[in-house]
Amino acid sequence: MTSFDLIVLGGGPAGYTGAIRAAQIGLNTAIIDKREVLGGTCLNIGCIPSKALLLSSDHFHFARHQAARHGLKFENVSFDLTQMMKRKQEVVRQLTQGLEFLMKKNRITRLFGTGELVAPGKVVVTKKDGTQEELQGRDVVLATGSVPAELPNVTIDRQTVVTSDEALSFNQVPKELVVIGAGAIGLELGSVWARLGSKVTMIEFLPRIAASFDPDVTQVLQKALESEGVKFHLETTVTAVAVGNGNGTAKVDAIDKGKHKLQLSADKVLVAVGRIPYLHGAVAKDLGLKLTERGRVAVDKHYRTNIPGLYAIGDIVDGPMLAHKGEDEGVACVERIAGKAGHVNYDAIPNVIYTNPEVAGVGLTEDLAKQKGIAVKVGKFPFIANGRALANDQPPGFAKILADAKTDRLLGAQIIGFGASELIPEAVTIIEFGGSAEDLGRTVHAHPTMSEAVKEAALAVNNQAFSIPPR
Repeated sequence: MTSFDLIVLGGGPAGYTGAIRAAQIGLNTAIIDKREVLGGTCLNIGCIPSKALLLSSDHFHFARHQAARHGLKFENVSFDLTQMMKRKQEVVRQLTQGLEFLMKKNRITRLFGTGELVAPGKVVVTKKDGTQEELQGRDVVLATGSVPAELPNVTIDRQTVVTSDEALSFNQVPKELVVIGAGAIGLELGSVWARLGSKVTMIEFLPRIAASFDPDVTQVLQKALESEGVKFHLETTVTAVAVGNGNGTAKVDAIDKGKHKLQLSADKVLVAVGRIPYLHGAVAKDLGLKLTERGRVAVDKHYRTNIPGLYAIGDIVDGPMLAHKGEDEGVACVERIAGKAGHVNYDAIPNVIYTNPEVAGVGLTEDLAKQKGIAVKVGKFPFIANGRALANDQPPGFAKILADAKTDRLLGAQIIGFGASELIPEAVTIIEFGGSAEDLGRTVHAHPTMSEAVKEAALAVNNQAFSIPPR
């Protein structure tokens, strides 16, 4: 039986980051994943391929609808979906090959197959050909990730009724696409196919899209997506989805809050109602792995489970199902195992939706502050009053800063606008180091930049913004 200091089950962002950090610390490490390449959902069928398609579709949308404003003339603009998908896969391949290089560089043992913890410290790997290998690990980290959630009354056939996995690889643009769920995944993929010519209708159970953000943010986002042709039905419940006999179409039945019935036809139906932890076969049932009420693995502050020597990180434990959250947990968990002071600040984890405009947030929202009874001061600044945003022809949106009403400590930020994902780390850093809105507002920013809107929003918390937004 081969022995290791640490065995990692799962090769996604949480798993591979933890494995690399373990090797850096000096632990003899093995990582097990059933895919031929590492990267998990994020790299292979999630974060990275979706961003590649978002960029390609945005270029096409710009050429058709915005280029003329810049004096650029294109006639008979078209796109090659096959080439678009090929480029997407090239991006994925380059990154996954980079991960394999890192495994070799750090002398991490790479095992292909499905790993199962059958006893404390004992893992059985079932390989593709059915053969098995037993491994011994002083410690084991569970990082098996998540899979798309399903609706009990909707059958996913992965042909007509699909998950995000299939929606990233359509071989032709759906004439009509119904998206169930207006969270990050649904909004991003709905945006991709709408830009490429699909008639997209989104059905959301909640009163607003992207419900983790404040209403003033989601209103701007919804208006922007509607301008791309996306239609929304909010506070609406899907009651049934029926696939036609052999004709590749579906009928979607739904009912809104006023009990009005709705029926839609679609070539494709994307079910994007979130993700759930994936634990199938990872831990033998007789070991009694303890779960939370929400079906996540129960861990303490050191990421230890109730099974000796077993730790859990990433999407399978509480917290947002985000790749960067999993990565930081991978590092923190391994450092704790090695006796170091690993730590994750869960109040400083940014969340992003990569539509255009992008939406990004960190920390408290106004809604959450009210629920928690925390008094806050709010500063906002619109991009239409920002010189770089106007020069970039990207005026929609604003930056918004929340600070403690008594201490001015920065508690949260939300940004909707072009490049919001690259602007939010500024607020994340201030929150991480316990800084104030004044600290952010009095930091020198280059001019002209989009980031100046974040500075102005921070100054606006205390009514000190210099630029005057146009009426």
